Amino acid sequence: MSVEDYAYLEKKALYLGAVDAKVIPADQVFVEDRVVLKCRAGCVGYGKKLTCPPHVPTPAEFRKILGEYSYAMLVKFRSPASASDDVVKSIYKYWLDPAAPKDKKAEATKFWADYFEYSKDILTIMLELEKAAFNGGNSFAIAFVNGSCRLCEKCSVETGICLHPNRARIPEHAVGINMKKTAEKAGMGLKFPVQGHPEPMAILLID
Repeated sequence: MSVEDYAYLEKKALYLGAVDAKVIPADQVFVEDRVVLKCRAGCVGYGKKLTCPPHVPTPAEFRKILGEYSYAMLVKFRSPASASDDVVKSIYKYWLDPAAPKDKKAEATKFWADYFEYSKDILTIMLELEKAAFNGGNSFAIAFVNGSCRLCEKCSVETGICLHPNRARIPEHAVGINMKKTAEKAGMGLKFPVQGHPEPMAILLID
């Protein structure tokens, strides 16, 4: 098999609503330990979801898993979420700080509400692409999503049993994938900080 053999997946991604999609060799997906450090040090959801660290494969474990795959497809989306430049630059501060100015807090809250709502669409699309790859003969195809799982209001992390195992998927950064570096290598660079509408990216591993 070659990259060209998966052109049908790229076309399907665009048909389903992605703004760009590209199949690359799996060895061009970069996995780094420091990515998960950002989960531990900067995410309010750390340890609270079964699809997030420390409940998912470590970067070291994932490198071995990734080595068993031949290709990956990067899928870029454009979220409807938006906010003024000054709010975006301090989006977490305005969202979480109780002392934040009310107008900026409201703007940040709407930004995240719109972003999280659209993430549900991303999940649905990635699951459709996973299914298409599976039906195309790639029995170990698996989708990763951008951002933590939002299927349940509260994850059943205490029991360790996911209520939606057929739909819940792991965020790519949770296993150490450096999407910024991977996207740049693939010619699909991501903009940081966000300018205008965010362009979240997800990834599908193809065996």
